Amino acid sequence: MCRHRWRRCGRVSLASLVLVFLPAVSLAQARSDSPRPPTLITSEQAVQLALEHNQTLRANRLNIDQSRANEVTAGLKPNPVVTSTNADFPVFTPSQISLPNTQTYTESLSYLFERGGKREKRVVVARDTTEATVKTVDDAERQIRFQVQQAFIAVLLAKSNLDLAQQDLKDFGEVVTIDKQRMASGDISEGDYLKIALQKLQLEQDVSAAEVSLVQGKAVLRQLVGYETVADDFDVAGTLAHQKYALALADLQQQALAARPDLLAASINTRLANNTVALAFGNRAPDLTGEVEYDRNGPVNGIGFGFSIALPIHNRNQGEIARSEVAVRQARESESAARVTVLTDVANAYAGFQTNEKVVSLFESGYLDQASQSREISTYAYRRGASSLLDLLDAERTYRATELAYRQALAAYMTGAAQINFVVGRQVIQ
Repeated sequence: MCRHRWRRCGRVSLASLVLVFLPAVSLAQARSDSPRPPTLITSEQAVQLALEHNQTLRANRLNIDQSRANEVTAGLKPNPVVTSTNADFPVFTPSQISLPNTQTYTESLSYLFERGGKREKRVVVARDTTEATVKTVDDAERQIRFQVQQAFIAVLLAKSNLDLAQQDLKDFGEVVTIDKQRMASGDISEGDYLKIALQKLQLEQDVSAAEVSLVQGKAVLRQLVGYETVADDFDVAGTLAHQKYALALADLQQQALAARPDLLAASINTRLANNTVALAFGNRAPDLTGEVEYDRNGPVNGIGFGFSIALPIHNRNQGEIARSEVAVRQARESESAARVTVLTDVANAYAGFQTNEKVVSLFESGYLDQASQSREISTYAYRRGASSLLDLLDAERTYRATELAYRQALAAYMTGAAQINFVVGRQVIQ
């Protein structure tokens, strides 16, 4: 009997374990089936992730939904009002109560008739507000796109600087190894060897600083694209590159005037201000309230009609009309200022882009090769005793400074290209 009971208990315990662990297994399987965040992203993918997952941008988009809800509110008609008035109940002399004959009943239905086209003008103003909100969100997307591209290029620069520092450390490490042997054989003094070793320490510090810059650059990029959208060990695809583009300042300015969301929002705000003036004049017309009522006073049944309207003697909405008219002039000034800002932004970005292109071209015209050849010649001559240690260290510093400056110029050039798209408001440079 105990054996059978143990088997039954064993079956019950096994079933309980299955019921307990089955949800956990299903959850683990669901997590394993979910797509893993990407570990390698391009610039276009980074921008797309930011546009979809950036929390600040998603919060701004909700302003559009709120504005559309205000459109619904603006188009609603007034509700009819039901009023019931019952009087003459002799509660202190109950014997005199005679509901059909001695009490008074008044039931009325009233409705507010809006005059001056208020509802239609409210809807127009609400729609203008929504349209301006959409352009404001578009402008926020424009800024996020540029910020992501800036951060992406900063990561590319940090990676390039790290590669350069590691390669310099490797090459100089070979020089240190050879000089250690030369010191042992008496070809160079211990003092010269120590100077070489200290220079290697500087290169090791450069590698560490480049590693920190890369980590910090990735952190900034990850914050923009959404922390959970990429893997912890994600990397970026791409390199610093110089690609020439044929651009004309006049064409860029014309495209910016047609595409910049902030300028379009300013133009819509001017239209909104004008429609707000029309609404203010519409609100000047007094509304009419019509009423129909049923009266029962004792045995008498009757129907009554009535209306009420405010006499516009003192308040004719003068203050709101004056304020809205001033707001129109203010909106026009803001639109003019936005137009000037767009033209100035394009001119500045174009000048910076052209300057950066010239700087990169100068490096590529021969200075990079000269710095590299100078280091190779100095290293070759130093190993054979034909040049001094100071010449070698100076050539090494010049080479590294030139390479770092070239990479910085490339990053500035690529950032300038992204800024052209930013100030124009569309992807002029792909």
